Parts: sequence; C-alpha cells; structure tokens
Amino acid sequence: MSTPDRPAKRVTVVHPRTAAARTAARRGVRRDVREQTELGVTMLTSLRRTQLRLAVLVVLGVTVVVIGIPLVFLAFPAVREGRVGGLAVGWFVLGVAVFPAICGAGWAYVRHAERNEAAFVDLVERS
Repeated sequence: MSTPDRPAKRVTVVHPRTAAARTAARRGVRRDVREQTELGVTMLTSLRRTQLRLAVLVVLGVTVVVIGIPLVFLAFPAVREGRVGGLAVGWFVLGVAVFPAICGAGWAYVRHAERNEAAFVDLVERS
C-alpha cells in the first residue's frame, strides 16, 4: 500500500509468453554474416561498397595529380623551362614529388580501409 510519505511501488505485469520472448537469445549479427542471411549479405555488401568508394577516390586523386602535372607543363611553358638546383622542374616534380605523393596515397588508403574493416568488425562483435 502507499502512504502519503511513500508512493506505491510500480509493478509491471506481463504475459508469461511475452516475458519468455524477451529473455530468448537474440540472433546475432555474426551469425547472420556467417550464414549469409539477408541481413548478413546486406552488411557485407555495405562494407564492399565502402571499400570500393575509398579505392575509387584514391585512384581518382592519384590520376588527377599524375595527369595534372603534364597539363600544367603544357599550359605554362615557363614552369616547364624552370630549373631547381640545375634540374628541370618537370623532372624534379616527377622524380621527387610524385612518388612520395603516391606512397602517401597508398598509406592513407590502407589506413582508411583498415578503419572501415575495424568498424565493421566492431559492429558485428557488438551485436
């Protein structure tokens, strides 16, 4: 009973089948992925799309840089004829600047791809 000092204790009344359904083990996402259910296939497809989007972005970035360099030399002949330490600017850019940029793009791709995979694994492990 309730008194003016203390409110009545709340009680939840549920049907026995409802309580049993609530305590039943949920189907895990890991199991869905392993058994290739519709949810598992959707999740794997999402991971593949994310990885493909990342790969396309990196390839486009590298392509723009590699194609852009000769276009800059064509558009601005003064840049093409310039010298850096006795070496033509074109050779300097292609020999010194492009390779570290490509390596940096590869490093960034691997880092982001691993981050995507880790997020996917965390999602599967949590559920």
